Amino acid sequence: MVKVSSSDILAILRRYDIAGDENVPRHISMVSFSNPHDKNTLISFRFAKQDFYLLFDDNADDDLEYIKEQIVTVKQDLTGELLLNPHDSESTYGLPFKGKDVYLFMIKSPKTRLDLELAERYPEISRSTWQKHIKAGHVSVNGEVLSSTKQDIIKSDSIAVTIPDATDFSQDTLPIIFLDDNVIVINKPIGVLSHSKGAMNDEFTVADFFARYTTYNSDTNRPGIVHRLDRDTSGVMIGARNLETATMLQKQFADRKTKKTYMAIVDGIPKSPKAQIDLPIDRNPNAPSTFRVDVKGKAALTTYEVIEENATNALVRLQPRTGRTHQLRVHMKYIGTPIKGDKVYGKPADRLYLHAASLEITIPTSDRRTFTAPLPQEFIDIFPKAE
Repeated sequence: MVKVSSSDILAILRRYDIAGDENVPRHISMVSFSNPHDKNTLISFRFAKQDFYLLFDDNADDDLEYIKEQIVTVKQDLTGELLLNPHDSESTYGLPFKGKDVYLFMIKSPKTRLDLELAERYPEISRSTWQKHIKAGHVSVNGEVLSSTKQDIIKSDSIAVTIPDATDFSQDTLPIIFLDDNVIVINKPIGVLSHSKGAMNDEFTVADFFARYTTYNSDTNRPGIVHRLDRDTSGVMIGARNLETATMLQKQFADRKTKKTYMAIVDGIPKSPKAQIDLPIDRNPNAPSTFRVDVKGKAALTTYEVIEENATNALVRLQPRTGRTHQLRVHMKYIGTPIKGDKVYGKPADRLYLHAASLEITIPTSDRRTFTAPLPQEFIDIFPKAE
């Protein structure tokens, strides 16, 4: 076996124009020796985060296939490139060093993004979910926790996943307004999501509560959900307990056969005590998570009526005839009286003063029903007579 030091390896790398004068022997790491054949010596090492092999073999005679056979004897799935001697005009691979011919092989393991590799290894979990796990610090590579989904890794890297146990929401509950064999109606509090935004959501949602009462969409993150209320909106929300009911309710929402009534407190006093707002709404290209009145948008129709007012606010009844995202909030902002507490379209407050007060809808085995949720105390604190 040829005796080779880290200084020798560094000298060879300099002759291959890979290392420079600024490099020192300690930059060579993970040195390992082996003998694929009794007449040669193979050395593996790492330099500048790159893995290499050095083959000392006087019988190779620049035979590319023979040289690769000696190297892959160590690792059958090895991929890479045998480097040419940069100081030989004949384009040879061998480089003379201390009376021996040496060949330098640079490993080029194919790299891939961490999130793509995880999605390939565990196809039952979506790539977007893996991205969330990575950002949450649940994934480590070669013992190091990584938080970048774009991190390049190689197939040989050791990946460990530690996903914490899901939070137990079995003791959490929501106020039920009505319950029968087909529907469940609740009074959703502010701050509660209608359903999880994905597999990594770790908070109690309406869907978590509905899951105890329904077979509809039970294998998804939206069990029982047929319509939604924004996180900051309180009030009446209906869920379906089976597929047949879900189909019936969803059709009524799609065909605008439901009648929804909201109560809101707005900043300022609307110029007209009672009016209809017929203005199309579209996504705001400058802030894609928000919406605005736009002539190119989708038709949106809202009626409102001022119920009570004081020096700075008005209590209004709102009835959306269409169901555009943020419709009531966008329309009220447009007429100069944004809903109180609207952090997106108005000014922050202790809450968003928007409440789904009633929902008129037809449910199975019953006539037309109207479900109501009482006005929240925060509304009454501002307008005591509204109780």
